Amino acid sequence: MTTHAAEPVLAVQEDGAAVPPLSLLEKAAKVLSAFQSAGPRLTLTEVVQRSGIRRSSAHRILDQLVQLRWLEREGRDYRLGMGMLELGAMASHHNRLRRAALPHLHALHEATGHLVHLTVLDGPEVVYLERIGGSDDSAVPSRTGGRQPAYCTASGKAILAFSDAPVVEQVIRDGLRPRTPRTITRPDPFRAELALVRERGVAFDQEEGFRGVFCVAAPLRGAGRAVAAISVCGHGVHRELERIAPVVRGCARSVWQSMFGPGRQPEQRPQPVGATAAAGVPQPSMDNMMTWLRFSEWM
Repeated sequence: MTTHAAEPVLAVQEDGAAVPPLSLLEKAAKVLSAFQSAGPRLTLTEVVQRSGIRRSSAHRILDQLVQLRWLEREGRDYRLGMGMLELGAMASHHNRLRRAALPHLHALHEATGHLVHLTVLDGPEVVYLERIGGSDDSAVPSRTGGRQPAYCTASGKAILAFSDAPVVEQVIRDGLRPRTPRTITRPDPFRAELALVRERGVAFDQEEGFRGVFCVAAPLRGAGRAVAAISVCGHGVHRELERIAPVVRGCARSVWQSMFGPGRQPEQRPQPVGATAAAGVPQPSMDNMMTWLRFSEWM
């Protein structure tokens, strides 16, 4: 005799309308929400009571969250794990960075008349934390929260030039795929480009990511590795990049001073890009960010 898995039963509201069952993601969110206003530890029974999720489902979800490091288990008790703490620290860092940068980004947009970005590095990609521009900048394919490969953007090169060598080498191993005929696709020329960025303090994107789009970016940093980048981009601005570059550098310095003030710069310096990583394996991007957070006192 063949048995079939039971179909999920739809709940019914007071008005008679059927309510679809919760998705796995929604159930996981309810389980995590049980820890919001509770003490540091909860048992399975307490999670079930606070989340409203069936015991069997809650148990499976808790086990998966422990494997993901979002929760930790000690005996019968569960508590928030390092994965959740790292995500919270990342969000706090991004929010503080964005708040400190926002007035300077608006001033940079007013001064140049072009699209302005604030970006951070996440693995081999840059993530746009802020995008400030007008209707004329709609042709530039970027959005807040969007991503682009780091190797073919001015912002990505500005950050990578002042990153640890394993981070750069991992980007190269992931592949420098051509986006346009002007994309730098070979490792040695790419390393030479990053060396030039360190020398001049800004990075340029000469239609390397998108045809017709030109950018100049400056790293946001003190004495150590870059934690973000500020860029100015647009169509047909290639004749202005050299003139705009000092203004972008000045904006990055102003944002850094707004966050730290004079004399409060991280002391750790990045390894030379040409150096070989001792273990040959780069740290995950979240670990890199947490290391930076600890020594820059943002925790």
